[in-house]
Amino acid sequence: MIEVQHLTKRYRDRMAIDDLTFSVEEGEILGFLGPNGAGKSTTMKILTGFLPASEGVARVGGFDVHRYPLEVKRRIGYLPETPPLYPEMTVESYLRFVASLKRLPSREQKTEVERVAALTGVTHVLGRVLANLSKGYKQRTGIAQALLGSPPVLILDEPTEGLDPAQRAEVRALIKSLAGKHTVILSTHILPEVTMTCEKVLILNQGRIAAYDDLRKLAGTQGTAESASLEEVFIKLTAA
Repeated sequence: MIEVQHLTKRYRDRMAIDDLTFSVEEGEILGFLGPNGAGKSTTMKILTGFLPASEGVARVGGFDVHRYPLEVKRRIGYLPETPPLYPEMTVESYLRFVASLKRLPSREQKTEVERVAALTGVTHVLGRVLANLSKGYKQRTGIAQALLGSPPVLILDEPTEGLDPAQRAEVRALIKSLAGKHTVILSTHILPEVTMTCEKVLILNQGRIAAYDDLRKLAGTQGTAESASLEEVFIKLTAA
């Protein structure tokens, strides 16, 4: 479903990502791990067509991201690190607005908004103004807009950033429930974030792949404490 080959992004003399090659199978959830500045968001922006690559090829659903950007965008639901919300709108009006941007037929928008609201647990706040919602419900609304139209691919950048432990658990459960129905890339800098939701893990460090393996193999050698930092993980993975 997602194929990345030798992907590179340069900013003058700085290398943001360097020769990345990986793939994500249909229905799989891939965890993107890495410290701030590792290249996670840059990779996601290239996959979603927000940034051009300097070198390499990225394909989504068989379509080259550079050559067929609109076809790729039609197949992706994207949640950036900061959800793209309009605080003065209600949850329902915002989701209807996004549905229209995605060109969903008018007669289907109400049903589709109700579907994603139920899936993400925001049905009872549809009439509330976004500015008055908690961080958790704003994140849920951000995930809901990504799910509109049921895109085959979901790219979620730090979806639990800033949430309390209970809210994190709820969002993790939601993401895990998407396995098999959507192909998901989940970006985070917290190791347990992927151990609880993903099948495969890709760890980035300074724009390069430090590890890329099945979760069970990595989880067998790594701790799962909430406080574990990626620096500690990198030390463990590269000690040999």
